[in-house]
Amino acid sequence: MKVILKEDVEKLGQAGQVIDVADGFGRNFLFPRNLAIPALKGNLKSIDVIKRQKQAKDNKKKREAEKIKDKIEKLSLTAEVLTGDDDKVFGSVTTNDIAELLAKQGFEIDRRKIVLDEPLKALGVYTINIKLAHETTAQVKLWVVKKEIQA
Repeated sequence: MKVILKEDVEKLGQAGQVIDVADGFGRNFLFPRNLAIPALKGNLKSIDVIKRQKQAKDNKKKREAEKIKDKIEKLSLTAEVLTGDDDKVFGSVTTNDIAELLAKQGFEIDRRKIVLDEPLKALGVYTINIKLAHETTAQVKLWVVKKEIQA
């Protein structure tokens, strides 16, 4: 079955593309979620409209992401961790912890958008990348410091 994608579908195609999919996939997944329409003669004429709508939506998302990026890059986050002998960190600082620190500052960022090669297991200053939109990545400074234990 040939369909016209109305939205970008990961591992399938971009909005406005005409692609061939299995009948069941089109009827049971793409059409109910309003991700595609059948590739009929009348619908083929609307490809340009679909592409323009997608472009406008992408531009709006990018502008919003740029505003958020400017605000996030002014931040400096501090994660306090428990340490043992020789300042060895117990546990680690993960994307979940960073997302919570951002939430305290008023930014609801999904932890999956925070890019860490591996959890942070040492004291120090780190630059953390946060993927906000397709081509927009913010960088925030994260200080991993020793938690002061009060007696």
